[in-house]
Amino acid sequence: MACNANRVPFLRVIARRGFSAAANPRPLGQPAQVQTKVLENKVVVASAESQLPVCRVSITFRAGARFENYESLGASHMLRIAGSLSSQNATAFALTRNLQQKGISLSVTSDREVVSYTVESTLDSVECGLHYLQEVVQPAFKPWELSDAVPWIKTQVAAVPPQVRAVELAHKSAFRHGLGNSVYIPKFHIGSLSSETLLHYVANNCTASRCAVVGVGLEHDTLVGFARSLPLKSGDGKSDASTYHGGDARKDTPGNYTHVAVAGPGAGVSNQKEALAFSVLQYAMGAGSFTKRGNVNGAMGQAVHAAVGEGNFAFAALNASYLDAGLFGFVVSADAQKVGKAISAATKVLKSGSVSENDVNRGKALLKRAVLEAYGTDKDVLTEMGVQACLTKQVQSADALVSAIDSVSAQEVQAAAKKAGSSNLSVGAVGNLSHVPYASELV
Repeated sequence: MACNANRVPFLRVIARRGFSAAANPRPLGQPAQVQTKVLENKVVVASAESQLPVCRVSITFRAGARFENYESLGASHMLRIAGSLSSQNATAFALTRNLQQKGISLSVTSDREVVSYTVESTLDSVECGLHYLQEVVQPAFKPWELSDAVPWIKTQVAAVPPQVRAVELAHKSAFRHGLGNSVYIPKFHIGSLSSETLLHYVANNCTASRCAVVGVGLEHDTLVGFARSLPLKSGDGKSDASTYHGGDARKDTPGNYTHVAVAGPGAGVSNQKEALAFSVLQYAMGAGSFTKRGNVNGAMGQAVHAAVGEGNFAFAALNASYLDAGLFGFVVSADAQKVGKAISAATKVLKSGSVSENDVNRGKALLKRAVLEAYGTDKDVLTEMGVQACLTKQVQSADALVSAIDSVSAQEVQAAAKKAGSSNLSVGAVGNLSHVPYASELV
């Protein structure tokens, strides 16, 4: 059975023009150079050269979990599920068969800010990929398909790692609503969100002014033409700001292990200077081990290691930046008998608001490495482009970001540390909570 996308003349032109992108692929590891354009309908289009003869295109909407209200909690999770279900013009069978026939990968991801639909294909199959990418952003939410997906959704929710659950609870205690909404559907809404509720959510949030189309391995003009062909409605949708509160969200489970996320207020990406200071602080405090079975460097990681000793534990600094707000703190997993000591040690460092010059320099070096690594691979640069284009309406080059990181001063990093540590903390905890302190006890 031939791919139905062959019947679309405009996409056939896109496919032919896209072949020229393979002529000069980007050398492996070299940061991608990005082109950006804002269309008349406010859709942001960004493109970069590819390292391989593979096209990757994403349509990203500001339709993440923060835009859900109580009645639509879990809608963004259902958008991830709907990526493999029928659209307005194509059945689930047609989507699956035609994409698999061409060897095309389709995925849907989401977080608290955005929902992204992505296709990956070879250049000779990009015609089919773009056709069905255009289809999946128009979900049908057929009631019988939603009903059939319930066991799958329950499995996904049950398989969420406890560390992730702790971070989700920390967001809930920090923001309560908006950014406090989980990226996973609550159990009481599994199977109860109607087609009308989901279609209303899509109509309000998946609009042209909240959309970005990004691609790697496709000519910029070609991508602009594809973006203009998308059947997107106008409208600004919901954009309420989230307020930081602080507090506790705890879930007791059986066992002898505990997972805890503790955080204070961070920075939003709308304030790039402050957001970069918090990113440097994350790596300075200890963003995880960078060598296999190695210890976590940084004042916070070393303090946790000293408190726990040789016991089994895992630790990483937490930095979550959204458009207008953020969280900064740490995540620790340890034996229930020792987790209290680990939390107290890490909180003491967080509350101190002190960062050494050496830690700041190390944090800047590690952050620059992370930026260059993200811009050096097609998959990561596509994700980075989609988030930046959707939230800030522009995409910065790797060189610009590295230069901005170099300009971050030790005083700005100190100010970020004091902001996070001087406020009421938020605690999310899962597991054996017999030795987990409450937020009011973390002084």
